[in-house]
Amino acid sequence: MRIVSLLASTTEIVGALGRLDDLVGRSHECDFPPEVETLPALCSARLDTSAPSAIIDADVKRLVAQALSVYEVDAQALADLKPDVILTQTLCEVCAVSPRDLDEAVQICVASDARIVPTTAGDIGGIWHDIESVGAAIGAEAAARQLIADCQRRMTEVAQVAQRAATRPRIACLEWIDPLMAGGNWVPELVALAGGENLFGTAGEHSPWMTIEALVEADPDIIVVLPCGFDLDRCRAEMPALTNRPEWQRLSAVRAGQVYLTDGNQYFNRPGPRIVESLEIMAEILHPDVCDYGHRGVGWQPL
Repeated sequence: MRIVSLLASTTEIVGALGRLDDLVGRSHECDFPPEVETLPALCSARLDTSAPSAIIDADVKRLVAQALSVYEVDAQALADLKPDVILTQTLCEVCAVSPRDLDEAVQICVASDARIVPTTAGDIGGIWHDIESVGAAIGAEAAARQLIADCQRRMTEVAQVAQRAATRPRIACLEWIDPLMAGGNWVPELVALAGGENLFGTAGEHSPWMTIEALVEADPDIIVVLPCGFDLDRCRAEMPALTNRPEWQRLSAVRAGQVYLTDGNQYFNRPGPRIVESLEIMAEILHPDVCDYGHRGVGWQPL
């Protein structure tokens, strides 16, 4: 079987199911497991992803307003690979390649009978469903069931430890820095499992825009920054857009040194097997006295 994955999380799912040898193409964002980076990248962004957060946001909104896709798929390269299965997603046209981006490529590939499998996860339960869907599409049903069981067991163990903590802090998760966006989808569930009270965003719903005034009014105990597509270094580099605002110093979490940066690109914004590590990171941040899974400095660090 020849598999193309145009989403970082589905590439990770394919790897976790033991089928990396069948993977023949990827998206430009697929970088885990590391060996997939030798495969051809079949898409690219129509904007400068190295630009500051505010410029990226403005460019995305400009493309959407013009009814243009944020991503471009190399249709001919995709056709040349003759895939049997193409993995993509329908959750967010801004975050990764969607079926809409594949229209032209599918027409070119139609002779190869390529099957498009879109993932749809909007919450943790949806992640398990997507693993099942990918497993069924690539003939790895048993491996998918085992992977789900292992992930669920590990997350239950983390939650049981976190629930023993003496406190349940109030948490603001920020998925974008400029303008501000709160973490939605599975992020509120991770906060709850890690023993915290989520203040912004609703489980199973898209990440909402928010204001600095709303953040100040809620005055969270802890702020966790997990920007979509940014690693730790990039996250830190973007923070002045927020920390230089006069309202920032009014926040209790800031004054108490309870602001934490995470690698949102590798963890919180990938609905795949490493949702377990995302939960472990959240538990370490919220309850360092009882939770230590070795992610400090790699998956997260204090501001």
